Amino acid sequence: MRILFFSVIGMLLLTGCAVGPDFESPLAPNTQSYTETELPEKTIETKEHGGKAQYFVKGADIPAEWWELFHSKPLDELIKKAIKNNPTLQAAQAALNKAEEELNVSISSLFPSITAQATPQRQRFNPDMFDQSIPPVTFNLFNASVSVSYILDVFGGIRRQIESSAALAENKQFELEATYLTLTANVVTAAITEASLRDQIQATKDLIASQEKVLGITKKKYALGGSSRLDVLAQEAQLAQTQASLPLLQIELSKTRNALSVYIGEVPSQSHLPTFHLADLELPQDLPVSIPSDFIRQRPDIRAAEATLHSASAQIGVATANLLPQLNITGTDFGWSALRLEHLFRDTSVFWDLVANLVQPIFDGGKLISQREAALDAFEQACAQYKQAVLTGFQNVADTLQALELDAQFLNIQTQAEIAAKKTLDITQTQYSIGAIDYVNLLVAQRTYHTARVEQIKAQASRYTDTTALFQALGGGWWNRQCCKSPETNTCEPHDK
Repeated sequence: MRILFFSVIGMLLLTGCAVGPDFESPLAPNTQSYTETELPEKTIETKEHGGKAQYFVKGADIPAEWWELFHSKPLDELIKKAIKNNPTLQAAQAALNKAEEELNVSISSLFPSITAQATPQRQRFNPDMFDQSIPPVTFNLFNASVSVSYILDVFGGIRRQIESSAALAENKQFELEATYLTLTANVVTAAITEASLRDQIQATKDLIASQEKVLGITKKKYALGGSSRLDVLAQEAQLAQTQASLPLLQIELSKTRNALSVYIGEVPSQSHLPTFHLADLELPQDLPVSIPSDFIRQRPDIRAAEATLHSASAQIGVATANLLPQLNITGTDFGWSALRLEHLFRDTSVFWDLVANLVQPIFDGGKLISQREAALDAFEQACAQYKQAVLTGFQNVADTLQALELDAQFLNIQTQAEIAAKKTLDITQTQYSIGAIDYVNLLVAQRTYHTARVEQIKAQASRYTDTTALFQALGGGWWNRQCCKSPETNTCEPHDK
């Protein structure tokens, strides 16, 4: 219905003469790629969870529910709840509704204003001031009338205002889409962050258990005279240092889950969130890369900036029309007046009047001219903001595509480092337990392995978060929802009102 509504408004705006520029959508940047260098066909592969190769599929479309590509039912349910309950999304929906009602107010200016009035009166006329011989007269007076006022939109000022209001409503529509996209991406990113933190916490707990075991061995060796008191103290300090890193990770985990609670519109104590681990998430392998010429029609923030530019263009027409003569038909009355109610609607009781008012501004201290100049400046401002939105959009996509390529390489390197560090730690612990090496080598091996394991987990999470960022940077596939046909049409609400 909304698509039909805006289409009717568009046809209405094309009729008649209207001063000011006719808006045309800006052209897309003349480029065939997003990145400075050519993208590879796929990323490298690592034999580790989250290490599958990802393929860059040029021209592929983005599904509307792109988060389902991670194959996590708890995540899908969480996003559904967020879409239903998130206050920020609800506020954006209300802003759209308000803008559409304001558009209806603008449209009403095209039509005449008609009011009906009935006025029964009882009066006493005292003629003493004219002739004392005439007695006072008491009588009834009945009036019924219809008043019509109409502004003739000779130069299209009203139609340009409607055009501006329609563009502002479109702006709010795409701001709603941008809010929807940001919300869903934030939920996915928070879930991935939680999964990464949980794995980091588990890795830290495993290291703590290993260090506690080594501490036990060291104490036994000390009791037997095989190690010094300094070795025991050093291992206790290393264990305490590792244990101290655990609360910091747990604090970050709590903050992440609290943020998830807010996203779904609930307080943390009542949200009952599921838990997430990286092993529960699948890494999407086919990554869509939109054609650059289509990209600016898909990004909600770019479309919102274009709608603002459209509104600013229409306001130039409004300001220009205000400089020209205004023809108003006012005081158009048709009615009946009689002393007796049964005589009210007789032909002899009819009265009417018609008043036309032509106004041409002559001098107002430069007010109207300055208003037009301000409208031109506002258009230039909106034009610059639109260009910046396009540039930022292309930058987002380029950053994400290059990050995805490097993420795969980084995970491969970190996995090799983790494997090597684990082998080194195992050998070092064995040699230390039999007294073949000193304690310093063991401390270095423990620290190296813990760092390598945590960095590997972070590298895994980066592939997931940057994949989410790519879907967000490319617009999120809003045009593929059932109520939306293509990026050239207006959009629909992301949830039922």
